[in-house]
Amino acid sequence: MDIYQHFRPEERDFIDQIVDWKDYVEGSYTPKLTDFLDPREQQIVRTIIGEHGEVQVAFFGGVENAERKRALLFPDFYQESETDFQVSLYEVHYPSKFVTIEHRHVLGSLMSIGLKRGKFGDILFDASTVQFFAASEIGNYLNMELKSIGKAQVRLEEISFENAVHLQESWQEISLTASSLRLDAIISSVYPISRQKSQILIGQGLAKVNWTVIESSSFECGEGDTISVRGFGRVKLNSIEGKTKKDKWRILAKLQK
Repeated sequence: MDIYQHFRPEERDFIDQIVDWKDYVEGSYTPKLTDFLDPREQQIVRTIIGEHGEVQVAFFGGVENAERKRALLFPDFYQESETDFQVSLYEVHYPSKFVTIEHRHVLGSLMSIGLKRGKFGDILFDASTVQFFAASEIGNYLNMELKSIGKAQVRLEEISFENAVHLQESWQEISLTASSLRLDAIISSVYPISRQKSQILIGQGLAKVNWTVIESSSFECGEGDTISVRGFGRVKLNSIEGKTKKDKWRILAKLQK
C-alpha cells in the first residue's frame, strides 16, 4: 500500500522521517525521542506507527492537554516513563508592573536566539504569569541566551509541572456552507470578512492550515483540518457533509471561542 496516498504532497518528507524513526527503533531496539510536534504531526505519527506493531508511540507535552508534544517511539517490550520525554517547564520572571509580554513576543524571542520551533512546546499565559515548555537538552542554552523578551529583561526559572498554568479551551459547534473548499472561501464563511479580505490575509501569511502558514488562497481544505487566522481565532473542520441544493459545501465545524 502507498503510505503517501492518505496525506498531502507537502507532508511526504515528514512521513519519510517517521519511517526512518521506526526503522531505527526496529533495528536498534532502543527508543527514539522526537522534538515537539504539532497536533497534525502527531496524527500522522499515530497513523504511520499504528497501535499493534513492534514499535509503539506515546506523546507528552508537559501537561495532559498540551497542544504541542514530543513523541517517543519505542519497542513493544519497553515501558516508557514521563522522564523519557525530557520536557522542562520554565516560568519567565520580568517586571510585569511596567511591561506586558504577549505570546508573539515569547515566540519571537525564542526563535531569535536560534531555536527551531520543535525545541519548545506550548506557551502559557495567566494574567502576568508567562510559562513555556522546552526540550530539557536546551536548558543551559536557554539560561545563557534568553535575557530579554520584547522590551522586558527576563530571568528563567525551571518549575515543576504541577505549577503549570491551567489550559482551558472552549469550542463552539457550528454548521456552515461554503461555495468551495478553497481556503479563502472557508475563511470568509467562518469569519465575518469578505472573500477579498480573506485573500489579503492569506497573502500576508496570516493564515495557517494544520499549524503551517499557507499563502495560496486556492489551497483546498479537507475534513479534519484546523484553520487559524491571526486576530480571528481557530476553527476545526469536523466533517464535510456534501453539497446543498444550491451547490454549496455543507460543513460541520468547531470554532474556538
